[in-house]
Amino acid sequence: MKREIMLTVAAYLLGSIPTGLLLAKAFGVDIRSTGSGNIGATNVYRTLGRSVGVMTLIGDCLKGLVPVLLAKYLHLPDVWIAVVGLAAFLGHVYTVFLGFKGGKGVATALGVFLGVAPMAVGGALLIFVATVWWSRYISLGSILAAAVMPVFVALFDGRPPLVLMTVVVAALVVWKHKENIKRLREGTENRFKA
Repeated sequence: MKREIMLTVAAYLLGSIPTGLLLAKAFGVDIRSTGSGNIGATNVYRTLGRSVGVMTLIGDCLKGLVPVLLAKYLHLPDVWIAVVGLAAFLGHVYTVFLGFKGGKGVATALGVFLGVAPMAVGGALLIFVATVWWSRYISLGSILAAAVMPVFVALFDGRPPLVLMTVVVAALVVWKHKENIKRLREGTENRFKA
């Protein structure tokens, strides 16, 4: 039990590292006062360009993937793999280093899902890409991909603790996009420009 708790705490702290904020600061920019004010990859991309945006995406993704892979490597029970994945995700969304305010969690959730059920990610990724290609809204693609992720995890994996964790993460991703949903309804959401 001790190692499970230690890994859960470590996952939360790793998830709490604000990748986008740190990378932007390295370029002399406080990402919280630029663009949408979000510390995630999309805002970093729009503010500082593709390379820094991609670095943010990869960094945030690894924050979710690494703890889950470590939990699996240690042969922890499914319940603890789910707890560790959720802790990493919550660390990003409610980071202790920024007064429990963080990003929307899409990239970190992606990392968690890659560690838990990589085949399921393929289905959600197709929906994300198709939605962004059709609508040019990254937020809409993220919302729809998150919403279908529990279904794909249930189909490709089916272990109840992992499905339940996926439902919680997906619901929080959608919840964190509530302002985006409002702008989508009003027709004022920013479109993605490659």
